[in-house]
Amino acid sequence: MTKSTFGGFVKLTRIMDSLLWIVRHRRAITSYGKDMKRFQDMIIGKTRSLLLLVLGGVCFLGAGGCGPMRFNQEVAGESVFFGYSAESRPIEGELFGKGEDVIFILAAIHGNEQAGTRLVASLSDYLCRHPRLLGGRCVVLMPVANPDGVERNSRGNSYGVDLNRNFATANHVQSARHGEEPLSEPETRIIAAVIRQWQPDRILSIHQPLNCLDYDGQSEALAEHLAGYGPLPLKKLGSLPGSLGSYAAERNIPIITLELPRAADQEDSDALWNTYGGYLRAAITYPDVAE
Repeated sequence: MTKSTFGGFVKLTRIMDSLLWIVRHRRAITSYGKDMKRFQDMIIGKTRSLLLLVLGGVCFLGAGGCGPMRFNQEVAGESVFFGYSAESRPIEGELFGKGEDVIFILAAIHGNEQAGTRLVASLSDYLCRHPRLLGGRCVVLMPVANPDGVERNSRGNSYGVDLNRNFATANHVQSARHGEEPLSEPETRIIAAVIRQWQPDRILSIHQPLNCLDYDGQSEALAEHLAGYGPLPLKKLGSLPGSLGSYAAERNIPIITLELPRAADQEDSDALWNTYGGYLRAAITYPDVAE
């Protein structure tokens, strides 16, 4: 099977995922309660994404499975449904570009660290307005990795597990707080599945409140490059047990942890972007200089 044929089957699989999501959407109503406007926006976004995928699938089948789908992902972000949290809240994101240089950016793996979500939303807006940044690149965005924790404003998920200690790593520590076994939580399994599917060349995970630029594994060159794009000091905190940093490092994926200060909670989206947006742009364009 050729790479393009495999890519076509992956796209068609995502068509089926979107169909299943719409069939099962009543579960989301329970999660969002009376916030029907938000739910309607979700349905509209998923339907738009589904139509694009169906059109792309038709092109794929019409070509006998011999070429990539033809719709242009570099105009606007394509909505992506990754899966459900422990309490059946959808974990969603956006996909920009179709290049081979893949960057995975996620935020709010700890539910009480929410400034990163607004920063990722600003990046989405920026990419829509600056598609040239996407040349040869694919950017996968996950603005809320832990929606149950965000709902509670808690570090852990709905079971109290710290998702950033639950990855399958050599240094994982089995406990109620870290998970009785690696990848015991649906949210960490979703993140691991994203990494398997898109095979990112680098990862940027946004946290609070340690006010530094941290890195794991063979990421020093990337970290030094990013350090010139904002005010955070470069500081290697060390590989923490079961962390995403350790998980990526064991798979030789460069990973940066962008630790915003707690005061970032009080900043509006424009101020956050003006102060820290350079890190995200630089992570995307690395090793080239960001605009």
